[in-house]
Amino acid sequence: QVQLVESGGELVQAGGSLRLSCAASGGTFSTYTMAWFRQAPGKEREFVAAITWTDVRTYSGDFVKGRFTISRDNAKNMVYLQMNSLKPEDTAVYYCAASTQYLPRTSQAYNYWGQGTQVTVSS
Repeated sequence: QVQLVESGGELVQAGGSLRLSCAASGGTFSTYTMAWFRQAPGKEREFVAAITWTDVRTYSGDFVKGRFTISRDNAKNMVYLQMNSLKPEDTAVYYCAASTQYLPRTSQAYNYWGQGTQVTVSS
């Protein structure tokens, strides 16, 4: 059983940056693809980015466009999402997730989820 705890979400002005963190425990970190999803009010949860144990990465092509970077520290069982040039439409709850599959982009493929961290971008 894997436990995931996100942190780092806060209120930020448009154009600003944030780094979200996700601490994993209770499982074998190296066996999981780790990902970030987000969910805005009234919208479905959407894929942001994912990363394998060996740092192979994939990003959403819709809105990331070079602004977000996912990374992981395998020694610390941590996953990060660096977000730059934030826009009001990035406002959402951001979730960390773990999957035993290779770089899935759908939420159904993820076995474990954190509680989420709120990111609010003001205009």
